[in-house]
Amino acid sequence: MSTKHIQAMDQFREFSSYPAQVKTETPPASSQAKLDETIAHLREAAWKFATLPIEKRIALVTTMQQGYVKVAEAMVQAGCNAKGIAPDSNLAAEEWASGAWGIVRHLRLVRESLQSIAETGNTRIGKVKRTQAGNLAVRVYPNNAIDGILFKDITVDVYMQSDVTEQSLEADRANFYKKPHQGKVALVLGAGNIASIGIMDVLTKMFNEGKVCLLKMNPVNAYLGQYIEEAFKVAIDQNFLAVVYGGAEVGRHLVYHPKIDEVHLTGSDKTYDQIVWGNDGVEADERRAQNQPLLRKPITAELGNVSPIIVVPGLYTDKEIRFQAEQIATAFTMNASFMCCSAKVLVMPKNWDCTARFMKALQEVCAEIPTRSAYYPGADDRWQAITKNRSNVTNIGKPKANQLPWTFIVDLNPDNTNEVLFKDEPFCSVIASVQVGSADPIEFLHEATKFVNDRLWGTLNATLIVHPKSLKNASTNTAFEQTICQLKYGTITVNTFIGLLFCTGAPWGAYPGSTSRDIQSGNGFVHNIAMLEGIEKAVLRAPLTTFPKPAWLASHKKAKIVTQKLVAMEENASWAKVPGIVFGAMQG
Repeated sequence: MSTKHIQAMDQFREFSSYPAQVKTETPPASSQAKLDETIAHLREAAWKFATLPIEKRIALVTTMQQGYVKVAEAMVQAGCNAKGIAPDSNLAAEEWASGAWGIVRHLRLVRESLQSIAETGNTRIGKVKRTQAGNLAVRVYPNNAIDGILFKDITVDVYMQSDVTEQSLEADRANFYKKPHQGKVALVLGAGNIASIGIMDVLTKMFNEGKVCLLKMNPVNAYLGQYIEEAFKVAIDQNFLAVVYGGAEVGRHLVYHPKIDEVHLTGSDKTYDQIVWGNDGVEADERRAQNQPLLRKPITAELGNVSPIIVVPGLYTDKEIRFQAEQIATAFTMNASFMCCSAKVLVMPKNWDCTARFMKALQEVCAEIPTRSAYYPGADDRWQAITKNRSNVTNIGKPKANQLPWTFIVDLNPDNTNEVLFKDEPFCSVIASVQVGSADPIEFLHEATKFVNDRLWGTLNATLIVHPKSLKNASTNTAFEQTICQLKYGTITVNTFIGLLFCTGAPWGAYPGSTSRDIQSGNGFVHNIAMLEGIEKAVLRAPLTTFPKPAWLASHKKAKIVTQKLVAMEENASWAKVPGIVFGAMQG
């Protein structure tokens, strides 16, 4: 069936037309015999998938998208049930946005990239320019005119590593399709917090890299595996993909399996270290010291972050502060703060009159957001350990049973090398603040860059908030651009929620250069619809304020409706869906 026919069929599709058959039970762990049999089938199909003609790849990803659309509503409702969210509430927008929106959009963008390769031999990219440091920067968002309308003045540029030239950018892009391998089996260890992560990791391995995939569901959200199996049955039936279940014992069997070629993990650095070096204490330490890893096959990973929000001093109005406070609150409270990109350390200028105003506005916004179920295992224990015996703690909200408050731990000493909030990702509803530098934006940027690069654990993501009037000063603008180049983070956003970048199709991953002995936030990039090689970081820029209000803000009154309509639009980038999205957004 042609794409035009699919568009005609789906032009008026709404997700509510599908019956929601919600399944929330966790499947039993896969037996070792089943695991070995599954891997054998994947191994047999690996060469076929690696050599699959591109027309058949396009047909496959189209069918996979159609399959996912059919289960999207039930999958969202299952996620809501597991996280204590009423599926018909406005809060359900989080599950639509962090699950269905990213997946449906990603599948469409994969299809479009494959079509471009079929037609031109390469993926499409936007304009190419130079960064302040002299590296190439490649525009990858907006992807089309609809993006430009719905997300006005938002752009994403991928900063390339210093050795990438315009010639190598052209020659190395979509590398698998120019230099295909003979078939590989990739193990994807899924994340337990966000529905889209495991799926989008699989799609990257399958369609960017040409590998068949074994997806092991995380026990926390293993209930979603049933929907994935139903959605992607066409790939599973051909042994291009398989889904298995179980905990650490199953994971250990899989990562060291001789017929698994490589591993991709989204999780914690502790899990990574156990996989690579072992979990046998002294012996694992000796392996690390001698650089003799237990795992001798390639492993890529995305391992979380102590995510900073850096507020550059400037002349902000109360309205602008309130808008950005809502952005920070979104980054802090979404998914009950169980995200690798949750805001964790607010970096503010010393001796700046707006520092207190920002914090006051942020706490006022959080007071309007209901507390959430602390559904992720160990959250209460982590919260208790972090907040115990501290005097600078403010708890906001009235948590019910199995909930945690929105917790602020303010004015930490930036020079304290033993501060746990700088060294470990809390993975619960805690945000800290520090003050560095001064009210001079250039001095502040210098000190803030040193602090987040040298003191905070992780290299995944950072957010900068800056007033456009400040950037009209040539010296401040130069310092700001230098800061973006100098920040050792793989994803950076300016003036908006970092989670938006996750759904654009831009590369997502840690800053390159980590080693297995100090992995930080991981290595390698996923998503990466342009299939670029030699990535340093992705940088999303947005206006300081926007109208209408973004649907990801907790205060948006029609967030669920807008997000559902976004998902429906993304299936085939349907212009017919745009007016409904705009109308819903205006009512927020």
